[in-house]
Amino acid sequence: MSDFTAVSTAEAPGPRAGRPDSGPRSLAGDAWRDLRTSKVFWIAAVLVVVVLLMAAWPSLFTSADPRDCVLARKNAGGSGGALFGYDFQGCDVYAKTVYGARDSILVGVSATLIAGLLGLVVGLLAGYLGGWIDALLSRLVDVVLAIPFILGAIVLAKRLSSDPESNGVLAVIVTLGVLGWTTAARVMRSAVISAKNQDYVTAARMLGAGPARLMVRHILPNAISPFVVVLTVLLGINIAGEATLSYLGVGLKGDAVSWGLAIAEAGPYARTVAAPLVWPSVFLAATVLAFIMLGDAIRDAFDPKLR
Repeated sequence: MSDFTAVSTAEAPGPRAGRPDSGPRSLAGDAWRDLRTSKVFWIAAVLVVVVLLMAAWPSLFTSADPRDCVLARKNAGGSGGALFGYDFQGCDVYAKTVYGARDSILVGVSATLIAGLLGLVVGLLAGYLGGWIDALLSRLVDVVLAIPFILGAIVLAKRLSSDPESNGVLAVIVTLGVLGWTTAARVMRSAVISAKNQDYVTAARMLGAGPARLMVRHILPNAISPFVVVLTVLLGINIAGEATLSYLGVGLKGDAVSWGLAIAEAGPYARTVAAPLVWPSVFLAATVLAFIMLGDAIRDAFDPKLR
């Protein structure tokens, strides 16, 4: 072997020499590469994981019972395991804040699933079928959007939670899910309209793929990214919506424990002791902000215009 050949071989190592073989990258791969370097994404992801752990296993964070209330320690300051002190009923504020994550997250996730299912079906059918079906479904979206959210939620939640023995969880889930699907439907419709005109959909149609196969196997996987981003933001909005309804007295009640309910109970006593109002509010705001930040980071990573 000549010196020129030896030098050329040394300067151009192949995959075996440690250089990865760069093949075609997918949109998800590019998005994950951007997310790994995003500080906003990691901050939001850590907050979301902590809140989810708090909702799933509150005993990891406190051994106190949020319903163990003793009037003798009413409005007492923090001591021992009660980091945030006690409220006007002598309940551990820290324990109520930790356990409050469970019902708040349960309502937010369940309502988002309902809204996501409705938005997925309506948006997919309207975007793919078009014509009078698109016009009809679009007008349905407009009708729901025309309803003032707070007013509609109050009326619907109050009607659904008329049972005095109910804790209101199911009523709030249905209310937020039924009223919150419109944005997801519009985003899905736009993504489907863009995807169905692509060449790979035309090729699949020419090969004999039916409407159901086209929608499920070819259009939906390529239109789902913006839809997921909307649902991530909607999850934070639904958690805040539960707190709003509970504060107004038409949300969770009875034996339920949530941040919104804790804020509503502590409101009249805020001048006497602020901790029972401040700490659930801080956890609620941080959780909502975390989901919104997570949705924004994912949106920026999947948007090719920002690359």
